[in-house]
Amino acid sequence: MKIKQVLVTGADGFIGSHLTEALARRGCSVRALVQYNSFNSWGWLDHSPRDLLASIEIVSGDVRDAAQMRKLSQGCDTILHLAALIAIPYSYNAPESYVATNVSGTLNILQAARDLGVEKVIQTSTSEVYGSARFVPITEDHPLNAQSPYAATKIAADQLALSFQQSFGTPVCVVRPFNTYGPRQSARAVIPTVITQILAGSSRIKLGALHPTRDFNYVPDIVRGFVAAAESDASIGRVINLGSNFEISIGATATSIAEAMGRPDIEIEQDAQRLRPADSEVDRLWSSNDLARELLGWQPEYHGIDGFKRGIKETVAWFADESNRQFFKPQRYNT
Repeated sequence: MKIKQVLVTGADGFIGSHLTEALARRGCSVRALVQYNSFNSWGWLDHSPRDLLASIEIVSGDVRDAAQMRKLSQGCDTILHLAALIAIPYSYNAPESYVATNVSGTLNILQAARDLGVEKVIQTSTSEVYGSARFVPITEDHPLNAQSPYAATKIAADQLALSFQQSFGTPVCVVRPFNTYGPRQSARAVIPTVITQILAGSSRIKLGALHPTRDFNYVPDIVRGFVAAAESDASIGRVINLGSNFEISIGATATSIAEAMGRPDIEIEQDAQRLRPADSEVDRLWSSNDLARELLGWQPEYHGIDGFKRGIKETVAWFADESNRQFFKPQRYNT
């Protein structure tokens, strides 16, 4: 199938804004849902090229509103559902809000898609649903283990989506990106927090646990994966990992960033408030991407240590632009 009229939820966010722009550049008719706020902010879409924005229908709203989701889904052949609360530390403080947005919000999208006969729904998952790897690389058959309230709500949302496929024939694909990084990412994430602290002049970088490993993926690769999943008939009813098949520790990641920025002299200080509860920490994530390659013909262009360093260099360049960095607060820790 080819995407013609598409609804993107969470279009104001990190991945969502990049995806929205990519779809518009492909000539798709894009309806972009951004979260309503009194500042009339469209999130990162406020920074998109003006000529590109002119071709996008931007709607402020809330995925928790079932009637609005039904209205926005009308006329769409494809829904790319990215709207979610994603901060793991904040999920310890406000788990009910994660259920309302991530679970009930997903249900609203699925019900609208079912009733309106939408041709394809892409449900956005997360590698956090696997918990600490029991075997590597992690395949789609790996057991699910929610080690945070956030992960629990994403498992619930994924299973709801798959249940609609099996119960009602709603054409669903669950796309499971591993750790995505790149321009526009929140400083809650480890790569932007290291970069912004160094750019702010710090020689001592505050981080949480250094031993966990992650499978990092540069955002253009993940965007290509979403588009490939949306356009593939073979993805219907499937869960598909989007990962680089490469792991690196948080400590080594910080060192790589410092070297890329010409600051190999930095010291790393472990900050207690940035540590997850011991049993909640996901110690190892390393993705298999065999299924994505088989079903979608997708594989990352920024792969292995060389691809990772190339992506880091491009990310640092974006953050080094002061006009981009003004929206970040490196002096404080955001949950």
